[in-house]
Amino acid sequence: MTEDGLKAIFFEIRPMLLRMLVARLGNREDAEDTLQDMWLRIDQLAAGPIGQPAGFLYRVAANLATDRRIAVARRGARDTAWLDVQPVAEEIPDAERALIARERLQAVEQAIADMPDRMRTALRMFRFEEQPQRKIAEDLGISVSGVEKLLQRAYRQIHDACEIFAVDDCERRRLSHEGDPKSGQ
Repeated sequence: MTEDGLKAIFFEIRPMLLRMLVARLGNREDAEDTLQDMWLRIDQLAAGPIGQPAGFLYRVAANLATDRRIAVARRGARDTAWLDVQPVAEEIPDAERALIARERLQAVEQAIADMPDRMRTALRMFRFEEQPQRKIAEDLGISVSGVEKLLQRAYRQIHDACEIFAVDDCERRRLSHEGDPKSGQ
């Protein structure tokens, strides 16, 4: 069977191939695309003699339909996985949230800078260097309960420094729910 003969048989059985592909793929557009792919590949398919060209073309169409279904499933899984890891709108900070976060960070940094040296050292070793409290106690020459007390006071100072933001956030939320004060609502 020559390439021209395979193309002639393709045109002869094209309506039946189209029906088969619509049944396998579920829609006419994908079936038409698959037939187009098949037509473009006929040049490469006729490398040697083909004993039953119609059966051969049905098998090629079936294989292309399977490949297309697999590709669609993979694309769907990939797109779903991509969407699953994308942040939702509430997770993306707006300008106000970013400004508040920067202000909170500055407050925490200032609170740490204002701590006595031993307290700041204990906090740094415990939280940032992940040292056990026993090692911190040995390095500072105090008891483990002394380290615990230093850490508690450090946390309290940080909490107190950030507490102003919690009040401001509550006030902002309350005002935004009450409506615009200028409109009299």
